[in-house]
Amino acid sequence: MKKITFSAFVAFWASAVTVALLHVLAPQPDSTPRDNDELPGYTLEDVAEHDTLDSCWMAIEGKVYDFTDYIPDHPTPARIMEVWCGREATEGMRTKGIGRDHSPAAWAMMRPYRIGELVEE
Repeated sequence: MKKITFSAFVAFWASAVTVALLHVLAPQPDSTPRDNDELPGYTLEDVAEHDTLDSCWMAIEGKVYDFTDYIPDHPTPARIMEVWCGREATEGMRTKGIGRDHSPAAWAMMRPYRIGELVEE
């Protein structure tokens, strides 16, 4: 019985140390805002033209993103993102459809897909 207890103790602490090291050593997303970038302006009408998985643009919090290349990497089925293609999708990011906001890491991951600013029509 002592051997089993000791083995469980060692396994627990080895796992805890591994998780802690992964957290410390994993690269953190760059969250520097791109507000100084000169990006084109798009209207919701422009965004609406890209409403399929083959061309999926979304407007989120006043910025326009082209998520076409990201869809295969998204952890949910493509149909989840397809609902928001061609639309103002802040609600989708803020609620995930179930009332929970996406993580800060998910928000930071959007940066490379930003193609412009949302402007009035």
